[in-house]
Amino acid sequence: MGNTQVTISDSILYVGVEDTEIDLFESQYPVPQGVTYNSYVIADEKVAVMDTVDARKTEEWLQNLEQVLNGRTPDYLVISHLEPDHSGSIEAIAGKYPEMKLVGNAKIFAMLPQFITMDVTDRQVVVTEQDTLNLGSHILHFVFAPMVHWPEVMVEYEETEKVLFSADAFGRFGDSDAETDWDAEARRYYINIVGKYGGPVTTLLKKAAGLDIRTICPLHGPVLTGDLSHYIEKYQTWASYRPEEKGILIAYASIHGNTEIAAKKMASILEEKGAENVVLYDLARADVAAVVADAFRYDRMILAAASYDAGVFPCMETFLNHLKAKAYQKRTVGLIENGSWAPSAGRVMKKALEECKEIEIVEPMVTIKSTLKTENLPQLSALADVILNK
Repeated sequence: MGNTQVTISDSILYVGVEDTEIDLFESQYPVPQGVTYNSYVIADEKVAVMDTVDARKTEEWLQNLEQVLNGRTPDYLVISHLEPDHSGSIEAIAGKYPEMKLVGNAKIFAMLPQFITMDVTDRQVVVTEQDTLNLGSHILHFVFAPMVHWPEVMVEYEETEKVLFSADAFGRFGDSDAETDWDAEARRYYINIVGKYGGPVTTLLKKAAGLDIRTICPLHGPVLTGDLSHYIEKYQTWASYRPEEKGILIAYASIHGNTEIAAKKMASILEEKGAENVVLYDLARADVAAVVADAFRYDRMILAAASYDAGVFPCMETFLNHLKAKAYQKRTVGLIENGSWAPSAGRVMKKALEECKEIEIVEPMVTIKSTLKTENLPQLSALADVILNK
């Protein structure tokens, strides 16, 4: 069963499920602790179900729903977001409760036939921004959030208990345990899934700033309560593309281990010179989403890569493509290339970074011929000095 131990209030009930069998979320992000598909019930004079779950967990979710409904029939299904991990059970609940209305905006209902075969035209309640839905003592306000991170997305604010149902915003990989560290998996989730859309996220945060929010109920991860300023400040930082903290990420792409030796030597030189937060990643083996998240976390980065087929070793190329796709910007970057006869990695890395906004690529670029030699050490030291002075 899902984690029905999650408590929000006497009237707002958690019916989400945990998926611990999934290995890759969206077929690309490793989730060793699984992921939750969150869903909620507001039980008042009218009953509203807030979103559904992935089709992988439909039956379990319906059981959770039956348990909290205690014989009641839902009056409304509120649809915030149509991505399949949230729309995957719409058809099941709509078929089970034929009198239930579906609440969404015009964009949601325009896209809904792409995800279900059932005709629900006569059951639609189409809302616009700032419309309300009165459930009795609970009143939902609808706030549109296009491109956070799909065009149809909206969030809902319940004014009585001051709860924000935030769709994918404020979500996190992993379980629904609020005691688990939030930042790392929320950062990896945000940067890789929502990170491209900093502008729309900033717009939503400005709208949310006008609301008295006491609880945030996202579609993934734990319900957020207490002092919410930490989570909101993180989102403000991530959406602005500002670094979270000072630190140096070293990401290397090594074929036979020689570029790895150079990268590790670079790390030791930096630490000997007093650098803090030096983080080293082997791109051939690391979760690229974690490396991308840390690239956004820190203010400086050094890339070390072997040349390959007159370009750059593929795992570095993949990493750079991810950075560009997520709008990497406002950082300082140093480069180390390795090549045995015609080094090309530096040129390729530099070109990719020049396609990003506000990236300062510092000199010297260090070129190694096959293996790190004594004569390369002053170059590494010089690069370390420049990076440390940024």
